[in-house]
Amino acid sequence: MALDQETFNQFKDTLFRFVQERLIPAEDAVAESDLIPDEIVVEMKEMGLFGMSIPTEYGGLGLTMSEEVQMAFIIGGASPAFRSLIGTNNGIGSQGIVMDGTEEQKQYYLPKLASGEMVGSFALTEPGAGSDAASIRCSAVKDGDDYIINGTKRFITNAPEASVFTLMARTNPDIKGAGGITAFLVDAESSGITLGKWDRKMGQKGAHTCDVMFDDCRVPASAIIGGKEGMGFKTAMKVLDRGRLHISAVCAGAAERLIKDSLAYAMEREQFGEPIANFQLIQAMLADSKTEAYAARCMVVDAANRKDAGENVSTEASCCKLFASEMVGRVADRAVQIHGGAGYVADYAVERFFRDVRLFRIYEGTTQIQQLVIARNMIRDAS
Repeated sequence: MALDQETFNQFKDTLFRFVQERLIPAEDAVAESDLIPDEIVVEMKEMGLFGMSIPTEYGGLGLTMSEEVQMAFIIGGASPAFRSLIGTNNGIGSQGIVMDGTEEQKQYYLPKLASGEMVGSFALTEPGAGSDAASIRCSAVKDGDDYIINGTKRFITNAPEASVFTLMARTNPDIKGAGGITAFLVDAESSGITLGKWDRKMGQKGAHTCDVMFDDCRVPASAIIGGKEGMGFKTAMKVLDRGRLHISAVCAGAAERLIKDSLAYAMEREQFGEPIANFQLIQAMLADSKTEAYAARCMVVDAANRKDAGENVSTEASCCKLFASEMVGRVADRAVQIHGGAGYVADYAVERFFRDVRLFRIYEGTTQIQQLVIARNMIRDAS
């Protein structure tokens, strides 16, 4: 643990107050403008939120997985856009460097990512490659001491703000599967990079994605994460395991926010001369939501503890991602139902959350991919 227990508890309390006093009151403005206010971004940097999972020797807080999910539970209580901005620096935008980068790469990139000076972005998905990540077509052709990159990446989180892309590209066209994929660190200002228009999404306004086009983009061989070709897919999968636990914790936090809002509304809203919270069918929806959110929280805590103990938690991380992301969708649906007509208008946060949480079942591995991972791991272990 990078922080002693007292300091960690103080950090949790500070983050909770920040979420309640700064982030939640700004949610409507972010949804309207599709932008997170600059002053809030500065505060997030000053709190160290961009570097929670980055080791202390590189300027981060060095939180363990168990500590990180505790923070994610809290952050999940606010609009997902806020978490999305810092999420790539703590997860898929930095962890490939942390896990597999050379010492030179770590020394250069990690302090900047930890401070928020740089925003990292993970460029894996393509127009024809998403769940089937091994079918990547973006190419990186060796040319002397450099590589020439060509291809398009799609739905890339934080691409409009990115300073550096962790890019997955095929360096060996003769190897059709995962073995021909290499991970590169590509500075966003490199010649040959063009960004598409911001995607107009169903929800999560304030969190930006867009296409990233590489047209004869030249990068040095030293940009390869770890300095070795063909290891990109393995790096990506290791990064996603950690990311899935983080997202699962955010889902649990979002569910708890929705339950809190729904309970408050049900205790205030009266029908037939009494609060609707007194009606058993409303109580059933509240109880089901509370039970499922509690189950998700327990799953995430257990899997995070196992990861910190050095266990391989690929199966458990997928179990958490599958359950928590599906769970928060059900909780959001019940929240709208409890609010009735009020839940269908933008005056209440549940309308926005209903749209926001839908994405959790898609990115960092769809529900169906999690099912495949879990089942295949079960079969492998049984064999």
